[in-house]
Amino acid sequence: MRSDVREVLQYVPLFAGKTFVVVFDEGLLPESAVAETLLDLISLQRIGVHLVVIVVGGDLSDLVNWAVESEFRAEPVGRILGEEGCSDECRALLKRGQAAMVDGRGSRVLATGVGQLAKDLSAAKLMVLLNEFPNIGKRPSVAEASIRPGEEHELLVMAAEICRTGVPRIHLLDGHLQGALTAEIFSNEGVGTMVHADSYREIRPLREEDIPELLAMMGRSVRASHLVPRTYEQVVSRLGDFLLLTVDDNVVGCVAVHGYPQHEMGELACLYVKESHEGRAYGAQLVEAAEQKGKDAGMNGLFALTNRAAKFFAARGYEKKEMNLLPDSRRQQLEASGRGSEVWAKWF
Repeated sequence: MRSDVREVLQYVPLFAGKTFVVVFDEGLLPESAVAETLLDLISLQRIGVHLVVIVVGGDLSDLVNWAVESEFRAEPVGRILGEEGCSDECRALLKRGQAAMVDGRGSRVLATGVGQLAKDLSAAKLMVLLNEFPNIGKRPSVAEASIRPGEEHELLVMAAEICRTGVPRIHLLDGHLQGALTAEIFSNEGVGTMVHADSYREIRPLREEDIPELLAMMGRSVRASHLVPRTYEQVVSRLGDFLLLTVDDNVVGCVAVHGYPQHEMGELACLYVKESHEGRAYGAQLVEAAEQKGKDAGMNGLFALTNRAAKFFAARGYEKKEMNLLPDSRRQQLEASGRGSEVWAKWF
């Protein structure tokens, strides 16, 4: 529970002052899950999120009645979605601290009018609560969403088109799932499908300001003797060797590639993924990135020292080798440590 609260808290300052557009699909009103969703909207409003709520294919009056009953600070917009002046009325309501409720009758959940309103309001997120939620994956980029085949992926293609107009993130959610909005927003992995134009998940070079977070993240594994202890100064001295895996700008994994003068191979070291993010192939992605880094540096291959991940490395083409493969300095260091690690190597 405490870890859940901490995960929520990291997002609160990021969302304050941002505009979210939330779309209710046809068939969701009236529905008991809507009451739960309105509680989510009230919570978002309290932390400073500006909200625009659109009802497509249904009667806006149902949502208005629900809003009155739940004391949601919101007013309906006098113009239908797509009519001239609709975005201006939304801005006026947002400016005075109210959510704007928009009648999207005759529209579809990701129709042009929906995307245009989100763009006009510079929305940080467009969130769609679907009546029928298809199985379309978790976090495709715009490029990935654009090439998905089949009718069931039409939503992804439409979402990708809206992303290209300037709306950075579009979330497709099961409208019948209670708490879907907050569960999607306040966690790294979410509960729905997000099409993103920005860098939601990336592997990038370590920056000096990342080092405290890196050391804190690895602390548990160091205490368990799975990773070699490193000081701030040691990491700074080899800053260019490290890569970080980030999810929604949160560091969740790392790896390093250390080069050795007069030796054809580099060392793949400091491979780590947070326990909360295991089972998502992030370790494999970090190894691939490390191998590419080694190739770019002109290395002929990489070796890794491990006493617990032999199967992991074997599955990725690494072979168990003798100690004499190591550079003399690294072999002497390993022997002095008494860690009993095995040598696994891969040539490019």
